[in-house]
Amino acid sequence: MNLKIGIIGMPNAGKSTLFNALIKKQVAFAANYPFATIEPNIGIVPVPDHRLAALADAVESEKGVRPPTVAASVEFVDIAGLVAGAAEGAGLGNKFLAHIREVHLVCHVIRFFTDPAVVHVTGTVDPQRDRDTVETELILADLETLAKQSEPKGVRDREQLRRWELIGNLRESLNSGTPAARVLETAEDAHLVTDLHLITAKPVLYVANVSEEQLEKLSPDIPGNYLPVCAKLESELAGLPAGEQTAYLKSVGYSLSGLDRLIKRSYEMLGLISFLTAGVKEVRAWTVKKGTVARQASGVIHTDFEKKFIKADVVTFVDFISHGGWKVVREAGIVRQEGRDYPVRDGDVIEFKIGT
Repeated sequence: MNLKIGIIGMPNAGKSTLFNALIKKQVAFAANYPFATIEPNIGIVPVPDHRLAALADAVESEKGVRPPTVAASVEFVDIAGLVAGAAEGAGLGNKFLAHIREVHLVCHVIRFFTDPAVVHVTGTVDPQRDRDTVETELILADLETLAKQSEPKGVRDREQLRRWELIGNLRESLNSGTPAARVLETAEDAHLVTDLHLITAKPVLYVANVSEEQLEKLSPDIPGNYLPVCAKLESELAGLPAGEQTAYLKSVGYSLSGLDRLIKRSYEMLGLISFLTAGVKEVRAWTVKKGTVARQASGVIHTDFEKKFIKADVVTFVDFISHGGWKVVREAGIVRQEGRDYPVRDGDVIEFKIGT
């Protein structure tokens, strides 16, 4: 699957600065006044994965040819700042709420840093107020969507009745300030209202945009959906060689950049894993949901593979690297032949056998 993350927040919360740092080039127009982002900027970012280079080394050692590596990717969408009244069109309003409906996960950037040179739309920095303001607008947008729904008429099946019941529950909860995600607790319920594209049904990762001084005092391993990041620092690091980036991050107590931590946390929240393929043509990481079976995983590579699936040769990444490639792991008898219902695991190196 192609992971899509929407970056939202109040104007001048640091969304575009973070976006620029994530894609390592100045695509977004990061200006020091509200509504600098007019159209949503989109950047495709490779998912950092040290395993790819190691796999390429193994293939090169075995075959004498070094294959190109293709990382999994994340699409980041930088969405314009939301202000009070956005659901009714204030600021840049509904146009940008629509863009949020298309993403898998919402990255809500909240301003914690203070800087008199960077104006705040309200005049003061108040993280809780800003978070509440944005979330209220998302709730109001969802309530507007639900208000357009009509009770089904005539003969109604069980799913239609349950869907209408859910809509009533959602209206009640949203009116009390509770997001849709807390109502849609089962996959079945969520599926029944998928067509509504409710914004508050999406998982949210809160990014606390802090100053460098604040960052040094915070743990990088805070659990849950909260992540401290210094967007300004990330922007500066983006222009440094990899070695200097690593050295600086270690000096402030971090082993991973904000990009790496953001993607890692997003994968965890969405229940995503990566399986790997390794051949002369390419070494590649593929993103799937936890619990995806081998037949479905093959379809991620090509839709025809799922229909013509025969079996999957599977070996762990560690075994593949320690033995040095497909030939040796097969000779050692550690390649497992798995069927269509095998649940793929993170780090599995797989070669699919497909019929004609």
